[in-house]
Amino acid sequence: MASLSYAQLIRGNRNFRNLLWGQLISELGNWFNFIAALGVIRAVSGASAEAAGIFILCRTLPFSLLIPFAGTLVDRFSRRKIMIYSDLARVLVALIFLLVTSREKLWLAFLATALLSFFGAFFEAGKNAATANIAGSDGLFSATALMFSSRFLLMAIGAGLGGWASAYVGYEIAFVINAASFLVSAFTIWLIPEEAVRETAKSPSEIESFTTQLAEGWKYFWRDPFVFTIVMMNIVWATGGGAINIVFERMGGVAFANLESWKPDLAVALLWVASGAGLFIGMMLARRVEMLLAPRKWTIQFIGWSLIIHGILFSIGGLMPTLYGFIFFVFISRALIGIEYAIQDTWLQRVLPDRIRGRILTIDRGAEITMFSVSGYFAGLSQNYISPTSLTIAAGILSATSGVFWFVSQRKISEASMGAESQREN
Repeated sequence: MASLSYAQLIRGNRNFRNLLWGQLISELGNWFNFIAALGVIRAVSGASAEAAGIFILCRTLPFSLLIPFAGTLVDRFSRRKIMIYSDLARVLVALIFLLVTSREKLWLAFLATALLSFFGAFFEAGKNAATANIAGSDGLFSATALMFSSRFLLMAIGAGLGGWASAYVGYEIAFVINAASFLVSAFTIWLIPEEAVRETAKSPSEIESFTTQLAEGWKYFWRDPFVFTIVMMNIVWATGGGAINIVFERMGGVAFANLESWKPDLAVALLWVASGAGLFIGMMLARRVEMLLAPRKWTIQFIGWSLIIHGILFSIGGLMPTLYGFIFFVFISRALIGIEYAIQDTWLQRVLPDRIRGRILTIDRGAEITMFSVSGYFAGLSQNYISPTSLTIAAGILSATSGVFWFVSQRKISEASMGAESQREN
């Protein structure tokens, strides 16, 4: 199957451009918010590792618990309207952070973070389910890479600008920018016609009950060997990957801030810049890598080895004596996982029928983020007992085990049973 280039997709598909612009703007605001919120929590809590862990839990757990239900809703109702209403709700929620001015009001930061996560689950479910419809089969790989790479590019830019603004201007501007970004995102989604976000709308008499559709999604997950393997692999990855928020906060905001006299907000932001830049470049390289892998049937081996190697590189980074040394290994590790994830996620989207795509993608995302949440919380608690360096090494090793799990799983799933999608032509 011929695949559109990035430029061809962007130039020729106005609806995809609007979806992409909405994500670009909202993600920029999100990362302003993330760095600023971490800074506020660090400032009012006295750099409490437990407070940082609770913040990460609030940022991820509501999302992971709700997104399977959100996936059923976007397969059932208007994906476009769900995305718009989610954005408008987040405009108001983002401004709650302006009220966090003391330790006694720290709960407001946790509440606002949880609400952003809550509404974000519905937006992500709608966006993920609609992308394949908007991009078309010939533009799906490029669309997937662009949607994820743009998110990570904005991670780099937004974290960098957010760190600078937090360190030199103040946290308030970051929260206002975050609120405004959701408003602009809602407008860009509104520009996309309803018929562009799903194949064929069902009449009310044809729509099954919510519980029936929800159960159907879970049955599909349990019964399809390929889908089950992908989801479980991502859960295993998240046992270590979920610690990254605490790793960056403690390594940048505490360890290197003390060792090399870095401003804590700036040091944390630089690590997120490296992570985002690495993921962005990896995603942008993914299409060319996939063109080399698919004809040679190397996709299975690449997924496994890239997961293993990226975790090892991250662990090595934890041993670096300088922030710049750690940044280098973070960048390389994230670039490798960016390539792997673009290939993996496009493969998954292509094998899923439209009628159930929203549910399966949200089960995958929800399961991964649930483990991400739990891992992040316990990573925060671990800082009472182990050093940030030890946590970094452990996180890398745990995430690398997902590659081992992938290879072991291939003994039960033949390449043929995983579908002709593994042999995509570009």
